Amino acid sequence: MSRFADRSGPIRLGMVGGGSGAFIGAVHRIAARLDGRFALVAGALSSTPERAQASGSEVGLAEDRIYHDYKAMAQREARLKDGIEAVAVVTPNHLHFPVAREFLKRGIHVICDKPLTATMAEARKMARMVEASETLFVLTHNYTGYPLVRQARQMVARGDLGRLRVAQVEYPQDWMTDPAALTTKQGEWRDDPARSGAGGATGDIGTHAFNLLRFVTGQQVEALSADLQSFGPGRRLDDNAHVLLRLADGARGMLWCSQVAPGHENGLRLRVFGDKGGLDWSQENPNRLMHTPVGAPTCIQTRAGPETETAGFTRLPPGHPEGFLEAFANLYDKTADAIVARRTGDTAPPDVPGIADGLEGMAFVAACIRSSERNAAWVPL
Repeated sequence: MSRFADRSGPIRLGMVGGGSGAFIGAVHRIAARLDGRFALVAGALSSTPERAQASGSEVGLAEDRIYHDYKAMAQREARLKDGIEAVAVVTPNHLHFPVAREFLKRGIHVICDKPLTATMAEARKMARMVEASETLFVLTHNYTGYPLVRQARQMVARGDLGRLRVAQVEYPQDWMTDPAALTTKQGEWRDDPARSGAGGATGDIGTHAFNLLRFVTGQQVEALSADLQSFGPGRRLDDNAHVLLRLADGARGMLWCSQVAPGHENGLRLRVFGDKGGLDWSQENPNRLMHTPVGAPTCIQTRAGPETETAGFTRLPPGHPEGFLEAFANLYDKTADAIVARRTGDTAPPDVPGIADGLEGMAFVAACIRSSERNAAWVPL
């Protein structure tokens, strides 16, 4: 459905988590309203009643739609005639499963931040719930929403690169270089296995890198060899990881993720090489995709290029930058298409990450930990 097609009104959205001071909650709210497809009407934005009330008022929620408990929110909203149709789950990882479960079992669509859950056991339970339900489940691997990431996937799929040989993805950040990062709101729960899960950097940003590689190449990863480190003093979870990958069709891959790499703010980069050419894309310069055919000069693919898949993923004319928020908004826009379609009985899945991607991400983290504990031994994924 076109972004500018007629619709029957915005989708009523709720949110759990993402109160005052939370980074990703605000990103979800901006992305959801960017195209006018969603209206935030209810929320349990904090587990603390006072903060939940203040946060709800701050974002303009009606007094009777501000909740202090997500279970009470799910129960009441499911009964209301104008109750929410979808909920965004933007809590720490350990709450993803119990929160999503309450809404899924009441037929409310779920848009969940990554990683899927804190444990593999919870991930499998979530997958069974989604499979048994007609409810939509979307995982916000937002980097798949970039127009030129979609273009790269199209080019690989139609054979522009030939048979794939090598795929390299990296995601370096520097914000946890300082030991004091663990005392911040964003840092303290990410180093707590009970709230973050078993993976540190691997779960937080490694899953993004892994998903991006899988999304663009279209290839399964059969096995990996991982070397995980915790460089920060006193840290319980990894803050750096080097991972070798064996892809299904014989290609080889490398993944590096780090949160202790000074000079890198959000350096997600993907390079894919085949026997006919290579592609190079960087999240910090997302409106250019470098394509090098074998024996020819490197060319710059932009959103204005011929035969592109970018038209349904852009809001501005070519040459005007689009980035992180717009990529996030693309996932919300395609999710809105799917929710509107389900109002008429169409259950076709949207072209956005979902429960299968979440399971793959959890399996990736678990395999990295198993491999690293065995001195980087190769383990099946």
